[in-house]
Amino acid sequence: MPEANSKTITVGVTGASGALLAQKMLTLLDADPRVARIHLVITETGQRLLHEELAIPAGPSGSLVARLIGRACCKIELLPNKDVGASIASGSYPVDAMVVIPCTMGTIGRIAHGVSSDVLLRAADVMLKERRKLILVPRETPLNLVHVKNFELLLLAGAIILPANPSFYSCPKTLEQAADTVVARVMDHIGIAHQLMPRWQEEQE
Repeated sequence: MPEANSKTITVGVTGASGALLAQKMLTLLDADPRVARIHLVITETGQRLLHEELAIPAGPSGSLVARLIGRACCKIELLPNKDVGASIASGSYPVDAMVVIPCTMGTIGRIAHGVSSDVLLRAADVMLKERRKLILVPRETPLNLVHVKNFELLLLAGAIILPANPSFYSCPKTLEQAADTVVARVMDHIGIAHQLMPRWQEEQE
């Protein structure tokens, strides 16, 4: 596996509302010197999400990523979701963590039942079978029994279900600050220190 100070992270973006979460996560990871490379996979509905919520049109990989994180030079590699030969589709390729943010319930269901029909789903399946960290960030509400049962299967398989529920004890004033409280928890579980928001203990001092 890569050194602790040179992590390789896969980020998946699907069509669930919450494009801002993906944008903030990718911007932070790209700027962090402890992250060596980022593999980005965007589903077809994820591309539509970026267009509708962030006004980012589909286009060449370089220009799309540049629009997403606000700079041209970065360590993000955008992988075609239909490229079954992509590096992250193989268990022999070392990845420290994978985050699907935001994650649709359809994606949750397909991962839970071992459907690997594209690169994002296959990469998630690889993370589970190799006992590596898989973090799924659903935003759906309310939940039905099918959702809960799929959560159960994924938890038993070793995934982390981290719903996009903002915290409010830091008194966020903007949508971006509220999104930070979700991204902060994801960063915690990846194992990357951050200063996105004060800790609860710090608030009490």
